[in-house]
Amino acid sequence: MRAEAHRGDFVENQEERDIRVTSRYRSQLYPVLARLDAERSHRLALRSLATAERAPGGLRLLRRFAPPPDPRLRVERWGLSFPNPLGVAAGLDKNAEAVAALFALGFGAVEIGTVTPRPQPGNPAPRLWRFPEQQALVNALGFPSEGAAAVRRRLAGRRFPGVVGVNLGKNRDTPPERAVEDYLAVLEALWDVAGYLTVNVSSPNTPGLRDLQRPEALRALLGAVVEHDALLARLHGGRPHPVLVKLAPDLDERQLADALESLTAAGAAGVILGNTTTSRAGLPPASRELPGGVSGAPLGARNLELLGAARRLAPELPLVAAGGIDSAADVIARLRAGAGLAQLYTGFIYGGPALPGEILAGLSAFMDRHGSRSIGEIEGAEAPVIVMAKEGGGT
Repeated sequence: MRAEAHRGDFVENQEERDIRVTSRYRSQLYPVLARLDAERSHRLALRSLATAERAPGGLRLLRRFAPPPDPRLRVERWGLSFPNPLGVAAGLDKNAEAVAALFALGFGAVEIGTVTPRPQPGNPAPRLWRFPEQQALVNALGFPSEGAAAVRRRLAGRRFPGVVGVNLGKNRDTPPERAVEDYLAVLEALWDVAGYLTVNVSSPNTPGLRDLQRPEALRALLGAVVEHDALLARLHGGRPHPVLVKLAPDLDERQLADALESLTAAGAAGVILGNTTTSRAGLPPASRELPGGVSGAPLGARNLELLGAARRLAPELPLVAAGGIDSAADVIARLRAGAGLAQLYTGFIYGGPALPGEILAGLSAFMDRHGSRSIGEIEGAEAPVIVMAKEGGGT
């Protein structure tokens, strides 16, 4: 009992410290970054993490933001062991520049990409806009990527304390009828440095990409990726990687049902719900003039709806939540809605480097209060608590 009480005190102290650091970031450092162009600010933050990763003692310094690992938070999924359910969504570190730094901050998984076979610049700038009052971003990046070879150079031969995912995409100039070739090219280049694979068919910023969510196209694409994954596993003397699919939040229930049926039939291991939305609900009228998709708090309510619908439609399919998550309460709500893992992107941009540790300390404190032995006990519980009022108005 004394040890448990001591741990509870530690978690509360960690929570309080991380909340103070996050608050200081939001009140002092973020306003400085906000004076810069949004994409330039993102590049600066990522380079700072990459620099800390390479500097002597840099990773040790970053680890001070995160609490010690809590074994109760470990998630076993697809034969992979995630130190905790909190991951980095694709889009934050597209080219694997700061993977070790992100793990040092406490994340249990980092998803790289979207990675295209050949380097491409993406859409013309400006292509990223902040809406801080709504804790949202609008991005029209269009898969800027240094290409699969550059990502491979940064990941090959390295070991990390969590799971690395690779988000597969196609080049903008590749016609839809040859899209499968691009996905397989990235898969082949990066298979041996990935723990899991995500097929991205849901970005609104690459013309024609969302058409690949249609049942026939999705089944053909996924079937080819799963088959090639199995072939590469045999060649490498290993086992196939789990292949996930990232879907858009703009699907209606019929479209979602068709997509889930198709990806399940093709052998997908799970689904990430979801990508950015083309809806501007919850944002100022000026946002309607901007191209691209919305991420952040306005996606929160819709994300919970999608998870609930997917759980009803495909109860055996593992779910990963992405959209409108920036607190332990948000993660718990997603787990209770049926997700096994959760991913951050926009919340991390606004919350800063202490946010992952704050969320993990909050998860541990929640488990202390409820006497939970494993984070898996929360998954799919569907209990009516902790849906934050701040979450946005859907899509």
